[in-house]
Amino acid sequence: MTSLDPRTRFSLAGKTALITGGSRGLGLEMARGFAAAGANLIIASRKLEACEEAARAIAATGAKVMPLATHVGDWDSLEPLSEQAWAAFGGIDVLVNNAGMSPVAPSLVETSERLFDKVIGVNLKGPFRLSALIGSRMQEGRGGSIINISSTGAIRPQPHSAPYAAAKAGLNAITIAFAFAYGPSVRVNGIMAGPFETDIAKTWSDEEKQAYTTRSGSALRRLGRPDEIVAAALYFASDASSYTSGAIMRVDGGLP
Repeated sequence: MTSLDPRTRFSLAGKTALITGGSRGLGLEMARGFAAAGANLIIASRKLEACEEAARAIAATGAKVMPLATHVGDWDSLEPLSEQAWAAFGGIDVLVNNAGMSPVAPSLVETSERLFDKVIGVNLKGPFRLSALIGSRMQEGRGGSIINISSTGAIRPQPHSAPYAAAKAGLNAITIAFAFAYGPSVRVNGIMAGPFETDIAKTWSDEEKQAYTTRSGSALRRLGRPDEIVAAALYFASDASSYTSGAIMRVDGGLP
C-alpha cells in the first residue's frame, strides 16, 4: 500500500531533477524547493556564471547541484546537454522545461522573422527536443516526470505577445502528446503560470500591474510570489501525482 504520509509522497530523496532556466525567477524557486525535498539538481541556463552562483547558494544547504550552460533554443546543443545531465548523477527523474522568453515587438506587422523564430525556439522547439531526448531515456529506464512551465497567455493571448502566446499554447499541446507517447512510466504535465513578481514583471507598467489587483482582474487581487509556484511543481515532480498525466494546472491567482 502506498504511504499517505505527505513527507513521503512529496519527497524527492534520491531523485535527480534538471531545470532549464533554473538560475533565476520561477526556475530558481523550483530548484530551491526541489533541493529542500531531497533532490539532486542540474541547473541549466544560458549564462554559466548565473548557474554557478545559484548552484553555490543551493549547495550550501547540503544539496548536490551541477550547473550547466545551454541555449534551449539551439536544437543541436540539447543532445550534449542531455548527455551531460544524464551522466551527472546517473540518470534524470524530473525534467522541468522552464526556460522562456517573451520579448515584445513594436507591433504585429513589425514583428521580425528573427524575433518570431527566437520566441518559438526557446518556448516551444527547445522543450519539444529536450522532452524527446530525456523522456525517451526515462521511458527505457526507471520512468520519470516532465513538467512544462507554460503561461496563461496561452489561453488569454494579447496582440503585443502573440508569438509568445502561440508558443505556450503549443507547449500545452505537446504536453498532452508527450504524456501519451511516453506513458505509463513517464508522466508529463504542465503549469500555466499567471503574473508573478519576477524580473519580467519589472518591465511592466504600473497600469499593467494594477490590472491584477482589482476584483475583475484576479480573484486574489495581487501578483504571485515566485515561491508560490513550488507546491505545484513539487506535486507534479513527486509521487503525490502518481495518477496525474497530461494535465495543465493554472497557478495564476484566479484570473477570469
